[in-house]
Formats: sequence, structure tokens, C-alpha cells
Amino acid sequence: MPTIKPSEDVQPLSAFRANVAGFLDQVRRTKRPLVLTQHGRGAAILLDLDQYESLIDEVELLRDVRQARSELERGEGIPNDKVLTELRSHLRK
Repeated sequence: MPTIKPSEDVQPLSAFRANVAGFLDQVRRTKRPLVLTQHGRGAAILLDLDQYESLIDEVELLRDVRQARSELERGEGIPNDKVLTELRSHLRK
């Protein structure tokens, strides 16, 4: 995800309300998130749809990896080298 430029990518909610279409175009064009503030504090973040989907995919993958590691530590999984050996033996048949 591109780095946020505070001078462009942090805007008060009132400015966002006044120019929703312009800010949507900015987010789509730059692929940078838009941080919306309310009363001087962060309130919400607007992301480009592709950036959001990519972020969700990455989070889901990291959760899967964490779960797999936890299962292996509890002795519940199958180590990678054993899976590869079994797959290779099935492919040879």
C-alpha cells in the first residue's frame, strides 16, 4: 500500500462531505488511503476497492499461516516435507 501523504491524504470530514466525488477520484487515482478526521482526531479511512481486497487477502493468508503454525506446535498438522513426500509418491503411481 502506498505511503500516506499527510498534506493530501488527511482531510476533515467536512471537506470530504463537500467534495465526496473528488476524494473518491483521488483515492482511485493514487491508490493511497484517505484518512478522515472529526474534531481533529482520526475517524475513518477510505480505501480503493482493489487495495482493500488485497489487504483482506493478506490478512486471511496470515491468519492461515498462524493457525497452521499453532496446529504444528500442538502436533496436529502434517509437516511440509511429509506432505511433499506423500504427493510425490502418489504422482508416481
